[in-house]
Amino acid sequence: MLSVNTNMGAMVALQYLDKTNAELQSTQNAINSGLKVASAKDDGSTFAIAQNMRGNVAGYSAVSDSLNRGMSSVDVAMSAGQSISDLLIQMKQKAIAASDASMDTASRAALNEDFASYRDQITSIVSNAVFNGFDLIDGSTNQITALASADGMKKITVQAENMNLSGSIVTMSTGASITSQGGASAMIAIIQTSLNNVDSALARLSAGSKKFSIQADFVQKLTDTLQGGIGNLVDADMATESAQLQSLQVKQQLGVQALSIANTSPQVIMSLFK
Repeated sequence: MLSVNTNMGAMVALQYLDKTNAELQSTQNAINSGLKVASAKDDGSTFAIAQNMRGNVAGYSAVSDSLNRGMSSVDVAMSAGQSISDLLIQMKQKAIAASDASMDTASRAALNEDFASYRDQITSIVSNAVFNGFDLIDGSTNQITALASADGMKKITVQAENMNLSGSIVTMSTGASITSQGGASAMIAIIQTSLNNVDSALARLSAGSKKFSIQADFVQKLTDTLQGGIGNLVDADMATESAQLQSLQVKQQLGVQALSIANTSPQVIMSLFK
């Protein structure tokens, strides 16, 4: 049927051209954004899964920050403990020298000056071993805790070590001296005990630091895996999109030509009235 009111050929051609234009727009969006699923409109279920995984990644980012802060606090405490251990070794050397019966009073007094300087330096190190508000060796805190899971429920804890003078680890008193032969001889055993205690405390702190480090490595690997999974869900295959773009551009051109041909069909009616 020839009609000037209804052109079925043009209507069908227009439907296919609209469909091609919609597909072309989708492909161009994928190329521009690099995502085949950029919004819920593209694929609601896939977008929801990807968003949930993105939430997990964000959670693990906070976990990683918490673990790094905890690890840094422990590392500062370990560095301070190592310095204290080195000072105790030097103090032991001074005490041994001062225990020599042939040492004169003036020389022993000079040794005691160095000894007292090292002793006071221990106090200074203990009070300055602070990171992020935590000092794990001055007795101000019992432990440091870091997040271990994205939901915040699981945590990793490392116990603090009190290295103050006159404590359970450094048993030497705040006024310890080696001004006499007898005092120097007795001080050797006290220093050795303190040295053993500090080294044991360092071993415990090291084990705690490794707990943080191991968990941090695991969290990083898990985050990488999740990000890879998100990419598999929503990232566009650019090679496929490029081929699709060229195909759709050809279809668009053919669609325009088909619509043009369909639109000329009513002109045949004019020949009936010549």
